[in-house]
Amino acid sequence: MNGHPESRSPRLFRYAQLVTVAVVFLLVAGAMVTSTGSGLAVPDWPLSFGQVMPPMKGGVFYEHGHRMVATAVGLLTILLAVWIQRVDPRPWMRRLGWTALGLVIVQGLLGGMTVLLKLPVWTSAAHACLAQGFFLVVVFLALALSPGWEQRSEGPGPAGRFPVLAVLATGAIYIQLILGAVMRHMNAGLVIPDFPLVFGGLVPPHFTPEIAVHYAHRLWAVVVLVAVLAAAVSTLRGAGDRTDLKRPARLMIFLVLFQILLGASIIWTRREVGVTSTHVVVGAILLATSFVLTVRSWRFAASHAVARPDPAGRRETARLGGAPA
Repeated sequence: MNGHPESRSPRLFRYAQLVTVAVVFLLVAGAMVTSTGSGLAVPDWPLSFGQVMPPMKGGVFYEHGHRMVATAVGLLTILLAVWIQRVDPRPWMRRLGWTALGLVIVQGLLGGMTVLLKLPVWTSAAHACLAQGFFLVVVFLALALSPGWEQRSEGPGPAGRFPVLAVLATGAIYIQLILGAVMRHMNAGLVIPDFPLVFGGLVPPHFTPEIAVHYAHRLWAVVVLVAVLAAAVSTLRGAGDRTDLKRPARLMIFLVLFQILLGASIIWTRREVGVTSTHVVVGAILLATSFVLTVRSWRFAASHAVARPDPAGRRETARLGGAPA
């Protein structure tokens, strides 16, 4: 194991996991604000009706509650960044910890702008998309602090191209989340009122900006489904006995199918609040799961690339500044 022993502190790792769970809770709170139409229930910022704690009634419960959760996540992120700075010897980890803190600050400012500018689509969508990026940074910090980060596989190398497919799946999911955020904040969730058909056919008979975004979100869902299944199946076939790779692959298959069902249910239930919010959060968890698979699979492939012998039977240690074995 490399680095200062404290950098692999179980307490720091568990704390990073706690921050990750807190971010998921923040995503739930944000999804509830959008689903209930409570974005302007509190018209001022950073205070709420000029108060630190207004009466938590109606939409104020969701909007001000979201602010309270966001504040808590910000405080947790400060401690995470400082803790990593103090005990982790890896310079890139220290930078990433401060990056997480910078992202949560920008996220808070974007949230404030969204309220003060009366919910323009561009700030609202940017706020939602940056939340996903911040989530991935926190997930990566937790991964890099985990006991298995330095694990090296002694068995055969990866079969197939599942690390590349995992990258493509993660990218496809993130694009879909961007389309979904724009669609939600354009209030376009029900502009196509039927599913799986589109106005009774396969293509809309006419297009408006709202219909175009909604239709693109549906079409890209097919791309996501194919990308996720390809990455997951390739991993299950090529990852050998690495359960740390196979678990996220299996979870991705379940999540993407569940996500499609939730998307259809939004139309069938006419945007029922619980269904809509769950759809947002499951999309974020699917993104994080694909990202975990991406990081782990590339480290798996890299560990074999470093140790692979050349035709003369020597190890490729020269790349790392060492002498041939």
